[in-house]
Amino acid sequence: MDFAPIIKEIGRGAKGAKPLGEDAAEALFAHLLDDEVPDMELGAILLCMRVKGEAAEEIAGFKRAMDARTARIEVPSGPRCVLLPTYNGARKQANLMPLVARLLAQRGVPVLIQGRHDFDSRVSPFELLAALGVEAAPSPGDAARELAQGGLACIRLESLNPGLAKLLSLRRRLGLRNSGHTLAKLLDPCPGRSVRVLALTHPEYFDRMTEQLRRESGYALLMRGTEGEAYAHPRRRPRLLGFFAGEARELFEREEGDPTREPGEACGVTENAALVQAMLEGQQAIPQPILDQVDALEQLARA
Repeated sequence: MDFAPIIKEIGRGAKGAKPLGEDAAEALFAHLLDDEVPDMELGAILLCMRVKGEAAEEIAGFKRAMDARTARIEVPSGPRCVLLPTYNGARKQANLMPLVARLLAQRGVPVLIQGRHDFDSRVSPFELLAALGVEAAPSPGDAARELAQGGLACIRLESLNPGLAKLLSLRRRLGLRNSGHTLAKLLDPCPGRSVRVLALTHPEYFDRMTEQLRRESGYALLMRGTEGEAYAHPRRRPRLLGFFAGEARELFEREEGDPTREPGEACGVTENAALVQAMLEGQQAIPQPILDQVDALEQLARA
């Protein structure tokens, strides 16, 4: 592929750049995932897309290329499997994503946690999960067996889509996120049997992801994440927008913050794990926004 014409089209700045068509975007992202782009062109493409932002057609094409290279994980019969992405980790407060996972599993809804972590300034979600007895499965087959046996599994992105994992690893070298981080939120190793949780932080992506989820006619929960993680903020529930076969329905509206709610500020691995365990055992109250999120996900999983 000749990358210069592509860079010329997407590299004219936020206002002058032209979006790629869906087929062209698929072909480009396939080369990116297959590590077939020279370093200079790779850096130029990633930075141009970062400045321009991904158009709807580009996200759709990128997604097709990603799907073709993502390993599949079998889901046991019954409710759909909730996919919880984890790519950030805790920074200032406890990470309650594992609490969401455990509560769903207790209700008989299978949960697969997928992601990667390379932030030196944040607490690794994989270390937290390990402290709670959830180790990352070494392969998709192992993850499928854990889902069948216990209803909860965790797997690193490197085991699902190595090319995407390598693309995300460039953040440390370039200093910026790239289109791979956007696509990782849409990753689906269980197509047709999943409920994806898309936890966003940037407002401009809500419209783009809404359009993509409608295109796919799948099941998903779109919400604002907490410190980038896929759980509702314990003090102020975000809007929880469910997608049922592509049809959007507001399951819970956004609420104002409640200063009386305990945010769970301890984010070290030991303290965080102890907090989650105390909530699971009834020794500490579970924040209502978390319970609302679990209710919404169970509704989507059983729809």
